[in-house]
Amino acid sequence: MMKVAFTTLGCKVNQFETEVMEGLFKEKKYEIVNFEEVADVYVINTCSVTHLGEKKSRQLIRRAIKNNNKAIVAVVGCYSQVAADEIAKIEGVSLIVGTKERKNIVTLVETVLKEHQPLQVVEDVMDYHEFEDIPLLNNPDRTRAFLKIQDGCSNFCTYCIIPYTRGPLKSRKLDSILSEAEKLLESGFKEIVLTGIHLGAYGKDLADEIALVDVVKALLDNEKLTRLRLGSLESIELDQEILEIMNQDQRLCRQLHLPLQSGSDKILKKMNRNYTTAEFKALIDNIYAKVPGVAITTDVIVGFPGENSTDFNEAVEFIKNMNFSKIHIFPYSKRKNTPAANYAEQVSEEEKKKRSVYLKEISDMASAKYRNKMLNTTVEILVENITPDYAEGLASNYVKVYCENNNFQKDNFYKLKIIKLYKDGVWAEKI
Repeated sequence: MMKVAFTTLGCKVNQFETEVMEGLFKEKKYEIVNFEEVADVYVINTCSVTHLGEKKSRQLIRRAIKNNNKAIVAVVGCYSQVAADEIAKIEGVSLIVGTKERKNIVTLVETVLKEHQPLQVVEDVMDYHEFEDIPLLNNPDRTRAFLKIQDGCSNFCTYCIIPYTRGPLKSRKLDSILSEAEKLLESGFKEIVLTGIHLGAYGKDLADEIALVDVVKALLDNEKLTRLRLGSLESIELDQEILEIMNQDQRLCRQLHLPLQSGSDKILKKMNRNYTTAEFKALIDNIYAKVPGVAITTDVIVGFPGENSTDFNEAVEFIKNMNFSKIHIFPYSKRKNTPAANYAEQVSEEEKKKRSVYLKEISDMASAKYRNKMLNTTVEILVENITPDYAEGLASNYVKVYCENNNFQKDNFYKLKIIKLYKDGVWAEKI
């Protein structure tokens, strides 16, 4: 039996797509093994959002070649889409596939095996408007199931390479979403996470008048579904009806990831983010008013070209007042062929690092403040991991909850009382 190993960099969409490819190989009787093991085929699902993602992609490619220099090394995904020629220079790479054609990954691998010649399959995605609907044939080995319902982005933020790696907006048909959700629930999954590159724009490209809220309502109509979580959303695209559902139906998780990117109006405009800090604050205030206790996480880029110390300090003060439960911090990374790459006043790497460290301190304080509000409250967790010392799982608000292992079972729900902060989450006791 042929052995295939996978590794994945980047977002939840990439994780979902790796699971799809694993299913395609399993269907053809390949054995899935750990990436560190000797395999006949290695598949590296890459990321190009930052230069660090590309660097890690190259490191993993070389690690696969080192593991077995006679193996087929297949490099797929966003980095392949924009840098195929660069990847082809790495001796030992057998197959390069962009963000399309992954449905044919097994056939492509077997073509390389048969012909003993390297192969590149990277197509122009800019004119591709059809959602690549590949069934998930493999049950992922974890508690939460990712369900990809959308791909591509047409926003063209000035720093972002994603529109060039993924192409324009493409939405999955509702019947396909519901069919796959049913299979996941029948397989025993308790939580489904809706993912997409530009999730809030779901449906804008479809002939039917349909939006993300319609997907949410249709999924919640299924009584088998015990928990539904939303992936990252743009704040200006958040439907008010979703907030109403979140407040009324406990199955829709009380957590939203809303990327801010900067707390400076000057920088937001340069980023082409299409909102002001005042508009963002009004949206956040409305969410807190409508959904008490909701956790709002965010992304912030530091060191964007032209961001001086005044802009950064202004951004920090704004961020402090937003009561985020967690802040994901990204030093600006120059991406080839994006407008921001050619902007003047590029910020030094040293200054980006300094600002990142400072903002991380702000994030840690914001997280502790949010988690402190959870003390003495009751939460329901879905257990994801059990160690000899404790059980661990996520609450609805995406806070990690730890508890003494009282014969807990993985993939089951338990009600617990929060008693203290612990590590990156909270410690609880069984009620």
